[in-house]
Amino acid sequence: MKKHAVLITVLFALSVSLISISTIFLEFYKLNKKQYIDRIFTKYSVITQIYRDHKQRENSETMLDINLAVYKMQIIKEEEEQKVVLDNGTILKREGFESLSTSFMYNKSSFYAQNKVTKLRATMIKYNKLIYFHIQTRNIGILIKDEQLTPYNYLNILYAFSTIFMIISASFILVLQKLRPLIRLRRKIALFGDGDMKISFETSSCDEIGLVSNELESTRRKINSILESRTLFLRNIMHELKTPIAKGTIATQMLDSEKQRNRFSSIFNRLEALVIEFALIEEVTSLDDKHDFNEYRLIDIIDGAIDMAMVEKDVVSIDINCDKKLHANYRLYTTAIKNMIDNAIKYSNDGHINILMRNGELCFENRGECLSQPLSYYIEPFTKENPSKNSFGLGLYLVDSILKAHGQVLAHEYEDGVNRFIFA
Repeated sequence: MKKHAVLITVLFALSVSLISISTIFLEFYKLNKKQYIDRIFTKYSVITQIYRDHKQRENSETMLDINLAVYKMQIIKEEEEQKVVLDNGTILKREGFESLSTSFMYNKSSFYAQNKVTKLRATMIKYNKLIYFHIQTRNIGILIKDEQLTPYNYLNILYAFSTIFMIISASFILVLQKLRPLIRLRRKIALFGDGDMKISFETSSCDEIGLVSNELESTRRKINSILESRTLFLRNIMHELKTPIAKGTIATQMLDSEKQRNRFSSIFNRLEALVIEFALIEEVTSLDDKHDFNEYRLIDIIDGAIDMAMVEKDVVSIDINCDKKLHANYRLYTTAIKNMIDNAIKYSNDGHINILMRNGELCFENRGECLSQPLSYYIEPFTKENPSKNSFGLGLYLVDSILKAHGQVLAHEYEDGVNRFIFA
């Protein structure tokens, strides 16, 4: 969800906009249709007046037809047609009302007015795109077809709604099209983060996303240039250091004093080990993919680390399931375990180390004093607990770098006189 937050937000805004527009037009359609029906329904008053005059004056049916024809109306006289309209037509509106008619009467003394109230019911019916009025009294009813009126036409509202709907949809489609380069850019950034240093962010687009892409391309080139310069520098300096170290080692053997010979040999051995560790650090920090990672048995990696550390096997106790496997770079992970063995033996009280699995994590235990500084202090390069100890200050830094390349971290805890380093 979070990876597509912008896309989801745009789609949500589109959905809300279209639903809102649809709801507004639906309500407008209902209101407009009701107003139209109410307006044309008032025509029943004209029909009622014509029909009442016809009854009062007792005019002929022909006269009634003529009066209705003036208003483009026609009486439906065939019973079968009346039945079809009344049974199959759609009732648009129905209303009951009273009709008041006044007639003058004469008696022996004078004239007087006689009012007669007739209860009527008017029904407006739609059938076959025509409007009918059904006027009913207590005894009789008359069905009149209006040739002038037509049912409510919703096409204009539908046209307006369709136009606005398409404009909004097209606008959001354009927005989504503009977001497509952003999705491609995110994928390229992910590939760059995974180690594809040659991927290009360059684009010909001149919008905001294009500007960001081109800035990323410029940054990528600068980063690649810095990395290449750093790699070249480290490789050159290590190459240049190896030659004088080798010459110094040879020259040391020519010294007459054994004490001086041992001292210089120790110095040059330290320098050689330091160059090797620098090379490993360079390899770890420049590790751009996992093509050298394979699945190995953890016990085999530990055995390789013990051989590399050149320690007696009786100083290392191992409690590891032989079936436990690990996806790793064999040489680097072996080096990390070798450094842990070196440090554990060097700083232990009894010169012994236990390697075991605890809660699914690889642990290194040795008896000794608790660290006087937080672990973060010791994983910095060129720091060490005791200057008198034979240490280069790169061991735990290298371990931490190797673990990070494997998606792990180095942790430490102290319990009952035991230092426990954990590959978590």
